[in-house]
Amino acid sequence: MLQINVSQLMKSPVGTTRKYEIDESNIGDDDLSARGEVTLLRTGRSILVTGKLDTDVDLTCARCLGEFHKPLVLNIEEEFFPMIDVTTGSPVTIPDDEPGAFTIDQNNILDLTEAVRQYTILAMPMKPLCRDDCPGLLSETPSSK
Repeated sequence: MLQINVSQLMKSPVGTTRKYEIDESNIGDDDLSARGEVTLLRTGRSILVTGKLDTDVDLTCARCLGEFHKPLVLNIEEEFFPMIDVTTGSPVTIPDDEPGAFTIDQNNILDLTEAVRQYTILAMPMKPLCRDDCPGLLSETPSSK
């Protein structure tokens, strides 16, 4: 899993950064993998995660219906909000202007799994092609009578 304990970073001054190498396979239920580096930046209200991850997916060609393997590059930039105050342990309210925001759980674990899954979906082509010049399904045309 792509889980990072950020309790020490949450106690650090605003502007503190940490870099983490990511090399995970079998992420979540989608059987994804991710390799690369992310930087975590302590902001006044959250942790900002930025980074570049390489992943790959198995797709079906929109023309020939053949299966193929497609590498993807994910440029991640997401804000993760704490659910509790790291020093007092009291609950923290996620800002109203951030509906559906990613959160840091009550154990100060920042889980990148859902962000990687969502970024992978966004990076997939709408009309996947096994190659640019794929001829598609080859079928015989009926002969003229």
